[in-house]
Amino acid sequence: MIYETLSCITEVVNQHFGRQLHVNEEKVVLSGIVNQDGSIAIQGENKVLVTLINIEKEAIGKGVAGSNSGLMQARSMPPVCINLYVLFSAYFNGNNYAEALRFISFVMAFFQSHNVFTPADTPSLDRRIDKLVFEMESMGTERLNNVWATLGAKYMPSVVYKMRMLSFDDSIIREYRPSVSGITTNDKLL
Repeated sequence: MIYETLSCITEVVNQHFGRQLHVNEEKVVLSGIVNQDGSIAIQGENKVLVTLINIEKEAIGKGVAGSNSGLMQARSMPPVCINLYVLFSAYFNGNNYAEALRFISFVMAFFQSHNVFTPADTPSLDRRIDKLVFEMESMGTERLNNVWATLGAKYMPSVVYKMRMLSFDDSIIREYRPSVSGITTNDKLL
């Protein structure tokens, strides 16, 4: 559900940029910044990267449903509610620093005017999500330095949002079946 949610938000911001800036290419990409081997994770430049940097359990909803009787009964655990910390960073080449600043400003303006997403106003949002709320996070210099050091990357113009709140229970687990990309038949009879 995390991937689907972040993909949806990436798509929504891309659509907004397409309408507002009249750009045909996707400027917003869901991606890590640096691969495990230290190489750059994205191909090309001049993009806004959407990167998950932390998952946090929401403090609400800690009760356990079940019976008070002494008999052993199956208990239904309530869903765990999580918040995602999402980094939007402008990966632009050195000559395009002004563009990097512009695109981070565009991201901030978008979430300032549209910080709540529901299935009613965002059809591509998973129907199991009631709503997502984006809040800008003030990181401070030390925390921000720690984030970039942990990512193994050099600082880029960026902004962090706390995305509230996804609920997880065992209903989100589905069997994994790779997609079929093509079917070939063998006309020989053995």
